[in-house]
Amino acid sequence: MSRGKILLTGKDLTIEEVVKVARDNFEVEISEEAYERAKKSRELIFELAKKNVPVYGLNRGVGANKDRIIDEQFFHEYNVNLVRSHCVAVGPEASIEEVRAMMVVRLNTLLLGCTGIQPEILLMYKEMLNKHVTPVVPERGSVGEADIACLSHIALAMIGEGEAYFNKEKMPASIALEKAGLKPVKLGPKDGLALVSSNALSAGEGCLVLYDVDNLVDLADMIYSFSLEAFRGNVSPLDENVNKARPFPGQNESAAKVRNYLKGSYLWKPNIANALQDPLCFRCAVHIHGAVRDTIRFLKEMLLIQINSSDDNPCVLFKQEDIKSCGNFEPISWTIGFEAVGIALSHLSKASCYRTIKLSTEHFTKLARFLTPDPEHVIAYGTIQKPFAALDAEIRHLANPVSMDFYAVAGEIEDHANNTPYVVQKTRKIVDNLYYILGIEAIHAAQAADLRKNEPDFNLGLAGQVVYEEIRRRIPFLDKDRNLTVDIQKAYEVLKGGSIQKKVNELLKS
Repeated sequence: MSRGKILLTGKDLTIEEVVKVARDNFEVEISEEAYERAKKSRELIFELAKKNVPVYGLNRGVGANKDRIIDEQFFHEYNVNLVRSHCVAVGPEASIEEVRAMMVVRLNTLLLGCTGIQPEILLMYKEMLNKHVTPVVPERGSVGEADIACLSHIALAMIGEGEAYFNKEKMPASIALEKAGLKPVKLGPKDGLALVSSNALSAGEGCLVLYDVDNLVDLADMIYSFSLEAFRGNVSPLDENVNKARPFPGQNESAAKVRNYLKGSYLWKPNIANALQDPLCFRCAVHIHGAVRDTIRFLKEMLLIQINSSDDNPCVLFKQEDIKSCGNFEPISWTIGFEAVGIALSHLSKASCYRTIKLSTEHFTKLARFLTPDPEHVIAYGTIQKPFAALDAEIRHLANPVSMDFYAVAGEIEDHANNTPYVVQKTRKIVDNLYYILGIEAIHAAQAADLRKNEPDFNLGLAGQVVYEEIRRRIPFLDKDRNLTVDIQKAYEVLKGGSIQKKVNELLKS
């Protein structure tokens, strides 16, 4: 069922709207102005075709075949063959929500009128989204200079070939279209290239990943504030004036959030901290998390440009009645942004792991080693350090830049690439690992909080109380040794489910 509608104009799509269409099944509508713009662009394509002006992908081939002439009588056959021949991607499949994100991004950029695609295809995008026909798209195979190898599978479904999901049930695309009351499109001049040549896979998946990173850094601040309470840490690094003295925006945003999360906490009382200065994983947490926020800010600016601009080659300039060969499919500006986010997240991960280690170390906490409630009979959290160390090692590896690793392909005319799909997908994996790592930190903080509950003046702040309650709702106090794999999975599910952020934000508003 649709929860609402998003009007697409080609110019003002937001990352949040992409998420609404992809995950929340919002329907899409096409603005009348944008549709008319696309129609005028199409008219120009036919005029150029009649004049036999050499145009890449229209009456000339693509890639190394750019010198081959495509006769008008073969326009349909050529474009169908272009789609089929570009279906070279390999699995695993992108998820239904990811394909929906690709489709809404591509539909929006097509509405700028820079492709010359037939308007009927714009309506097919809209109807497939609104009627829940989702092409099966293998997500590996693109090197990022347009996601041709993958997006061709969306085009394949539109012509009634390949596979698609209808209401989440996989079937031949022809049957999915029939069940939805849709007919396959008949391709004309330049349609094949317009369908397959775009960065929409990278950008669509990228919007979902960036949205999740944005939420994750808020969650990380909440978990940190709880750990600081469990650690009996020093709040002086959170001081507003201290942070204003070094006015990095991300650092100051995280510091302000953590101060709010610690409202009502015992840590604000005098002479609470165990030490004058805490380990850097506590003392510099808002600085580290702030670095993630700063990279997000840059990436969001670049990605918004991407999903509201043309990445087509050639580019139709219908107002000038011209069409130009270009390199607008090069996304390196925001590819580098994703690389930076991955590196920043690896620092966030490392800090979380070290906070968890410190929470298990009696020298720092003045609590029992490994947070055991019974040193003689319960081992407690002595072994749990291994899985988060292993997950962090994965993150460290995934954070290595890969955007500069490429071959010259297509007869060596395409001698630059960026691997943007993989850059986005490895960032997605980093985020998933972090839900486990932060979940293990939250488990430790909850155990330490329970061990401190009889200490004088101990009480949790706003966020700490929520995190504690949400963890304890699924994971009981560790009073004796048990299978901790179960606890780790439950913590992951709690954090990924979003209940912590939702409840904390509701309390902050009240």
